[in-house]
Amino acid sequence: QLRKMFVAPAGRVLVDADYSQIELRILAHITGDEHMQQAFLNGADIHRSTAAKIYHIPESEVTPQLRSRAKAVNFGIVYGQQAYGLSQSLHISMAEARDMIDRYYEAYPGVRTFLDNVVARAKQTGYAETMYGRRRHIPELKAKNPQLRGFGERTAMNHPMQGTAADIMKLAMVRVHDRLRREGLRGRLLMQVHDELIVECPEEEREQVERVLTEEMEHAAELSVPLTTDVHWGRNWLEAKG
Repeated sequence: QLRKMFVAPAGRVLVDADYSQIELRILAHITGDEHMQQAFLNGADIHRSTAAKIYHIPESEVTPQLRSRAKAVNFGIVYGQQAYGLSQSLHISMAEARDMIDRYYEAYPGVRTFLDNVVARAKQTGYAETMYGRRRHIPELKAKNPQLRGFGERTAMNHPMQGTAADIMKLAMVRVHDRLRREGLRGRLLMQVHDELIVECPEEEREQVERVLTEEMEHAAELSVPLTTDVHWGRNWLEAKG
């Protein structure tokens, strides 16, 4: 409800563009996993597709509960989550969580290979890198405390995806700002929140701004899978979230 407090002035609107599953798309690209890449190239629902692979059932038989569990695994992997964390978030046993993760890696073998290599390389160099070479130094990898080392390993797994998403968002911000100025539009980039950009503009510029956001955000990086955005508008930020 706090979004209702962000209100456009009279005669102006807020246009909100949100990257769709950017971290999972980066995961598909950066790991080179053919199965995950194909799902995005086919425009499939990645969580439904993952559930079908994990439970060995047709996508048509995936229930909302199974899709929700697969979604938790998809994003859990991005954040370096292990069996304990997954068991806590899904309220299931450690054994079941471990089995789900094992089946996930069977479905997407390229992901496991990549994450294992990332952790091994980070232990050697002391840092993990984004796709653009931005480094995150991880001294915890050398800690004597096992919990701290575990944190370091999860950070090493997460940084290539989440860090690259942050890099791409910064590139998108520059592109959107420059394009608005270049086309002489009165819209202005108001804020960036996680995976979304919000532009405030006159009502008559709304369609042009939607096009600028879509084109510049979706072409901010060249990946092996498409970057896609969801664009909505409104008088306040809540309305603009669609």
